[in-house]
Amino acid sequence: MSGLLGQKIGMTSVYDEHGNLIPVSVIKAGPCKIVSIRTEEKNGYHALQLGFGEKKEKRVSKPVLGQFKKKDLTPSKVLREFKFSSEKEFKIGEEISVSIFSEGEKIKVRGRSKGKGFQGVMRRHGFGGVGGTTHGQSDRLRAPGSIGASSYPSRVFKGQRMAGRMGNENVTISNLKIFKIIPEQNIILVGGAVPGAINSIVELLKR
Repeated sequence: MSGLLGQKIGMTSVYDEHGNLIPVSVIKAGPCKIVSIRTEEKNGYHALQLGFGEKKEKRVSKPVLGQFKKKDLTPSKVLREFKFSSEKEFKIGEEISVSIFSEGEKIKVRGRSKGKGFQGVMRRHGFGGVGGTTHGQSDRLRAPGSIGASSYPSRVFKGQRMAGRMGNENVTISNLKIFKIIPEQNIILVGGAVPGAINSIVELLKR
């Protein structure tokens, strides 16, 4: 199994074996139910569709609700696909828990970063602003400056760093160490920060 769905609970800190205080992210990982199985013969690839959390039936469309009822499952709040080895057999409705991970293992965590709204170039790209604060300058302190030339090429290049919406993007952070697993509560303590706000959904992936 290559991964699991979880929910970011928040952050705290723990001591490692050398007595260093390490900031960690607290993630409620699973349990996730297998909703569907993708196979090489039918779909062209091997993957498991996992469901995390529960959703009220009235908030699910009839076609989707029919798919869940056909498999005798409760509608899931979030659905994601994860690759798996074709050697092992899985069944629909089977639960995948934190037991697929081990303490000390390094994983990747993928999530949706916090949305910051429309931001200027200084916050979005780290620009230093234009000029100084003297000589009567009053409204150009946080401006981006020139964004192109006039006679040639007479246009703004694609990808020019400018003001715009910041955040709310898919972010993956690699090589995060698992410091502790609390299986009875489905809690994983992962070293460092993970993307997203508190209670946001994250994917925990094996490297």
